[in-house]
Amino acid sequence: MKVALVTGASRGIGAATARRLAQSGMHVILTSRRPEDLEAEVGRLTQQGGSASALQLDVTDRDSVRRAADAVAASHGHLDVLVNNAGVLPEATNTAPAEAVDLEMFRTTYDTNLFGAVAVLEAFLPLLRKSEAGRIVNLTTTMGSLTDQTDPESPYYGMVVPAYQSSKAALNNVTIALAKSLADTSIKVTSVCPGFVQTELTPINKDNAPTTAAEAAEAVVRAATLPDDAPSGTFVDANGPVPW
Repeated sequence: MKVALVTGASRGIGAATARRLAQSGMHVILTSRRPEDLEAEVGRLTQQGGSASALQLDVTDRDSVRRAADAVAASHGHLDVLVNNAGVLPEATNTAPAEAVDLEMFRTTYDTNLFGAVAVLEAFLPLLRKSEAGRIVNLTTTMGSLTDQTDPESPYYGMVVPAYQSSKAALNNVTIALAKSLADTSIKVTSVCPGFVQTELTPINKDNAPTTAAEAAEAVVRAATLPDDAPSGTFVDANGPVPW
């Protein structure tokens, strides 16, 4: 049985992705800062015949990340799919800074969206190398596309959340670098934009977003189950390639 791990899996896209991966026959490790938040979802998946477990993992705490990797190594010995889903967008809250460049906002955002993802990648890469066909999926956004940000015709052109956008642009660069570094392995790396989704990411997502978490998870799962002849190091959404 293949083993998948999803960060930030207590709700939204993370929970929906874990559900779909379990339905595909994988053992899915759902992670969250508070593992008790995962109990209901893990129970639901197992009752439906899936294979799932919960694991404490705070991407902003390197000790927590290392403990999680050690636990997966002890329990499974390898990892086939890693979904870097955990993310934040504090600029979209009512406490957003008056200026576009706010150092603390950048630090808070980067701690989860970039440094947290990199910490997880660093800790779990040795386990992914033990897979016959490892897959890494980095959840990102079209708003992180430099091409899109400078296109006046883009529906996102008016969005100015530089800490979030630049953190995801940086994560996209990590996708490219990893794909190059792992080119001689069976591991494939993909950046996926799930779209504007009904989640708790921002105050407006839940009520205004057109895409359900279950629908968004489809693009994530496609990237997590790429065939052996698929390219690595791509940036995609539900409709296909996204410009960098």
